[in-house]
Parts: sequence; C-alpha cells; structure tokens
Amino acid sequence: MLKKIAVARLRPGMFIHEFCGDWMSHPFWRSRFRLDGDDDLRRIVESGVEHVYIDTERGLDDQDAVPAAEVRAAVEQEIVAALATPVDVPMRVSVHEEIQRARKVHDQAHRVVRSMMSDVRLGKAVSLEDAEPVVEAITGSVLRNGGALMGLIGIKNKDDYTFLHSVSVCTLMIAFGRSLGLEGDDLRQGGIGGLLHDIGKMKVPDEVLNKPGRLTDAEFELIKRHPGDGHATLVETPGIGPVPLDITRHHHERLDGSGYPDRLAGDAISSMARMAAIVDVYDAITADRCYHKGMPAAEGLRKMWEWSAAHFDQKLLQAFMRCVGIYPVGSLVRLESGRLGVVIEQNESNLLTPRLRVFFSTRSNGYIKPEVVDLSRRLGSGGGDRIVSAEAPDRWGVDPGRFLLVA
Repeated sequence: MLKKIAVARLRPGMFIHEFCGDWMSHPFWRSRFRLDGDDDLRRIVESGVEHVYIDTERGLDDQDAVPAAEVRAAVEQEIVAALATPVDVPMRVSVHEEIQRARKVHDQAHRVVRSMMSDVRLGKAVSLEDAEPVVEAITGSVLRNGGALMGLIGIKNKDDYTFLHSVSVCTLMIAFGRSLGLEGDDLRQGGIGGLLHDIGKMKVPDEVLNKPGRLTDAEFELIKRHPGDGHATLVETPGIGPVPLDITRHHHERLDGSGYPDRLAGDAISSMARMAAIVDVYDAITADRCYHKGMPAAEGLRKMWEWSAAHFDQKLLQAFMRCVGIYPVGSLVRLESGRLGVVIEQNESNLLTPRLRVFFSTRSNGYIKPEVVDLSRRLGSGGGDRIVSAEAPDRWGVDPGRFLLVA
C-alpha cells in the first residue's frame, strides 16, 4: 500500500515511492528505491522535501503514515472548494478558429528558442530582438483564445524538451498574467522572463542535464547553478528589464526557503518569481523527460496543491488552476460512460464540466466517431455524463493531440 509520511519519520528499510516535490528540488530523479543507509536519508533531509510516499509492500511501514487514497480524497475536496469561483477571461475567437494560427506561433517560437539557446552554448549573447517578436506573437494568440496554444504546449518531444519547455513557460506566464489582470509591458516582461528563464541550462553539460539516472551531489549542484548562470548571461543583454532577470534567477526559490540559488523565503520572493515557480513546475512534471514519464495535467495540478503549503504561493496557485482549469485544454479524460475525450475548451462557470471531443470507447477498446460533448449541458444535449478520471494516453495507446488539433 502507498502511504504518505513525514521525512522526519523515515528510517532505513522503507521503500521510497515518490517525493512530495518537483524533480528539480532533489537529486533523486529516479525516485523509487529502498532507503538502505544514512547517506540517502541525509540527502533527502537536506533537499528540503518534507513528505514522501512509501510503499509498505516493498519496505517498512509506519504507524503515522496516511494511506494515499485518503490523501487524494482530501486534496480533491480542497481543490474543488478553492476553485468554486472560476476566472472569467473573455475569448475573442473560438479554439477552432485560433488553432491554425497557434500552430504557426508555436513552431516559430520553438525555432527561435532553439537558435537562441544554441548561440548561448557557443558563448554568444542573447538578443532581445529575437525574443520580443516571439513574445508578441504568443501574447496575440493567448489574447484571441489561450486554449489553442495551451493545448499545443502539452505536446512535446522529450529530445527537444529544454526548448519546448521555454516556449511553454512563456505561454503559461502570459496566460496566467492575463488572468490576473496584467497587461501591456507587465505582461510582456513576464513573457520574456518565461521564454528566457532556463537560458542558464546551456552552461550545463548535456551528459548531466539529460542524465537518466540518479545524480551525484556534485552533478546536482551543477544543475542548481543554472538560475545564477542564466542571470549572469542576461545581465549582459542590452535592454533586458528587471522582471526577466528576477524570473531567471529566482524561479526555483520556494516559500519555505528550501529553494535555490539564494534560499529566499516568503515575501522576499517577488510575485513574478512566484508565478514562474508555479508555471515551471507544472510544465516540468506534466512533460515526458529522459528520466521520468510526465503525469496527466490534472494529476500534476493535484500534486502541486498537495505540496503548495511549503513550496508555492497558495493564492497564486489557485489563480493558476482557475486559469488553466482543473482539466486543462489537451487533457485526456475518461467519462462515466466509458468514453475517452480530450478537453478542447473550459466552461467558465464550472471547471468540472469542460467541452470535450470524445473519440474512444474503453468498453470496446476501440475508436468511435469523434463527437463534441459539452458536459455543462443537461441530459439529452451532450450532458448527463461526467469525468471520472484523468488518463495517461499511453495506458490506452491513443494520441489525444490528433483530436484536439482538429480545425
């Protein structure tokens, strides 16, 4: 059985199943292992992670451990209560109308980020003249209908993760900022910060950045240098503003002071850096990487809420979840009827009842004629069904992106 336990109660002989924290907060990038000695225990304590899940069938139990099912039920109740009033962000066009333009914007952004990061690896400077048109194009797409581009950013090739992650963080920062009422240069600066936040990773050797196994202490320390290295690179960029510099240096800081590089805590972390921390972790844990399989977006948001008291600004996390939805655009979900569907649009009045395109039956284990279902409508009008779970596409061997990107 999986159970949640405080790190203070860990002891040798327990089997670690999962850390309650993002993968960049600890050196155990393959998180499932038996705790055999004091060295691993010391590294866990020093990482700042406060809780872990243990597998009591593969290791020792603890009397204070809480079953995972109980934790999950409590977290889901908290989320539903916290998001009772969703954000109302007007859309100028439908997802259907915006999707083709969003594809072009996404492809352009990917090419520019790849080129900029390659230049930095070669010792060249970052040019705002390259970054600003990308941010402007992403902002335009988000203002027309953020769902189109936010659906696209969930589709990543793990070999291009570093570049696509930067595009995703930029997109999400702009959508998040807009939902909070930011506009004009404030929104633009947040987008630039999102696009450039990981530029320091180009100073990390590929064999460390993409290592599939557990990092040594020295390798983890090298990874943790990337915010400072990125800041140092951007300081040399003419015209760079204080917001992108702040985001780049501080997107791995955590409210409890356990982050890096400056171990800032509480109010010492700016609002923009707090926003970037949320966006960065959300995109990282929901994407396939060389060293872990990404989790469904809805599951990622639930995990982040579970960690939020120590790691994130909870009010901002609530706002982010309202922005992207409990089931974000592009999510694969299973309905009570046994059908699978991809979320194509949020319902502003109820985040639990988005619009879907259903395309697969789990009962017959086969594709069905695609159909748009609005879960907010009553029985007989596409409703009468409900979401019972978020699903991983690999479980069913389907590609929800094929049905999201129908224009």
